[in-house]
Amino acid sequence: MSLLQIENLSLHFGGVKAIDGLDLVVETGEIFAIIGPNGAGKTSVFNVISRVFDPTGGRILFNSADITHLPRHAIAGQRIARTFQNIELFDKASVLDNLLLGRHRFAKGGFLAQLLRLPHVSQSEQSDRDAVETIIDVLELSPYRTAPVAELPYGVRKIVEIGRALATDPELILLDEPASGLNPEETRDLSFWIEDIRADLGVTVVMVEHDMSLVADVADRVLCMNLGRPLATGTPAQVQAHPDVVAAYLGA
Repeated sequence: MSLLQIENLSLHFGGVKAIDGLDLVVETGEIFAIIGPNGAGKTSVFNVISRVFDPTGGRILFNSADITHLPRHAIAGQRIARTFQNIELFDKASVLDNLLLGRHRFAKGGFLAQLLRLPHVSQSEQSDRDAVETIIDVLELSPYRTAPVAELPYGVRKIVEIGRALATDPELILLDEPASGLNPEETRDLSFWIEDIRADLGVTVVMVEHDMSLVADVADRVLCMNLGRPLATGTPAQVQAHPDVVAAYLGA
């Protein structure tokens, strides 16, 4: 059964068609990449899925349920998480505390129960910590567990942001240009972590990415977009060789 299904999706801003008739299917357990030139509409797809914008037309199905018009705050409860191109972490907090913030939706008990640290509150906190420790192990963040985020290299902060999204216990994670700003060595490490996110945590990955080496390394299938419309879908090799894709990138 398809995990994510997008049907005839459109997003218009006046006369600008950011997305124009997009159909897309992502299977459970896939690593799926969306590529294309700047302005192709890639991030707009994420913004509609995560309900930053209301689509102009079409619908989005997740686990066969229509989520097209869900309120934005309900998306995490559907087990969909995302990262953004810009890092948005709490710089003065530690890596551990930033990851624990991703567990906020699992908090149990009201103010009084938490003040008195009733048993179900303590159990919930321990469960949250166990989940975060698993993510720390998978993403190899142990050396930075107690370090303030502000003191970390840019590449490590990018991984911490992915970790915080994973802390929400998603079934699907949307990674918006995860390799942006990373050097070649960090990008190679990222490819292993993306594969581990699928293999060890069982999370389906959809990523928007410009780094074709990363896409070729990890993606099972690729969609290339241009001017809001799909150009080609297939394996990384098939899409890179498609004449419409070559023309979109090279202007032929």
